[in-house]
Amino acid sequence: MEVHITSKQMVKPSSSELHLLKPFNLSLLDQLAIRKYTPAIFFYGKPSDSYIDGSQFSEQLKQTLSKVLTQFYPAAGRVKNNPFITDFDEGVPCVETSVKGRLSDFIESTKKLEEMNRLLPYRPFCYIQDSAAPQLTVQVKIFDCGGIALGLCYLHKIFDAASIFAFLKSWAAFSRGLNGEIPNPGLLFFNGGGRKITRTYVFDANAISTLKLIAKSKSLEQSSRVLAVSAFEWKHAMQASRSVSGTLKATILFQPVNLRPKFKPALPSYSIGNMFSMASSMYNPVGKYIDLSELSYLVREATKSAPNDPQTLFSIPGIHNREFSNGFVLKEARQHNAIEVWITLSDKEMGFLERDPEFLAFASPSSYFDKSEI
Repeated sequence: MEVHITSKQMVKPSSSELHLLKPFNLSLLDQLAIRKYTPAIFFYGKPSDSYIDGSQFSEQLKQTLSKVLTQFYPAAGRVKNNPFITDFDEGVPCVETSVKGRLSDFIESTKKLEEMNRLLPYRPFCYIQDSAAPQLTVQVKIFDCGGIALGLCYLHKIFDAASIFAFLKSWAAFSRGLNGEIPNPGLLFFNGGGRKITRTYVFDANAISTLKLIAKSKSLEQSSRVLAVSAFEWKHAMQASRSVSGTLKATILFQPVNLRPKFKPALPSYSIGNMFSMASSMYNPVGKYIDLSELSYLVREATKSAPNDPQTLFSIPGIHNREFSNGFVLKEARQHNAIEVWITLSDKEMGFLERDPEFLAFASPSSYFDKSEI
């Protein structure tokens, strides 16, 4: 991929008065968050009837980013001494590049998900030593065809899954000119070793219905789609671990539970900050068959036990044991009532999973993107 940098700039909030605001205090959860960049990549194909070229689109992205940074002003600041964020006029670094070739050709030739890291401004999930690193970084790659790849990296200091989605929705709304319809965000004031690889699979509606039936038991009369697929993933992650180590080991499944609706009164869904609890389920499969219905019950009980009164506290599941630290992300798929799963395992464990006939009876390997729309 031949790439040329066309511009580098610090996109600053549109308001010139943010320096008058008091420092933004971080909650204990925010302070404890590890400084690692989490990635997100978005692809935009140029419509056949569009007269806007890639550079014009990129300029619009930067202008609307400036507006959303005024709304989500901590994203433009820098952490000071860990307890708070200040200097809200520092801004977000944005790099614009031109890429020789077509966006669809790049995606078609990408065989491994890790190759997508070339579209990001930083290498993802690596520890950032600079305590004053930007909360958000942006890279815009403009292909010859007019298609665009928008790569983001954000720190977990102020962004969890719910709050980064709120940020992106507001950015998209500003880009559509819906300035008046965007609510003000709520601002909350207060490691596995070895090589990991990620693959994507889709569970269609029929597979999910079957898994829901298998997940039922006397203790669990009704299973949800997410619960059944999560338990299934947990089971086969354990079996993949056994294929490498030769033994089944006790594991713990961690699931983030959004605490916003549990507050009294409930916090807005777009509140900024890390406001979640990690529900955990432990399972020791030594000497016995891994029962999907038992796993499903454990997953359900863990999420039910999340605190109902978050004021007393000062879904990316992960599976952990001493030698095993992996994860999976569930999202809606394009197919009706289907679920797409992004699975991260060690290379040896993934090799087992990709050949596991029971797993493949329910899960279909997925291409990363719908290339028909690019």
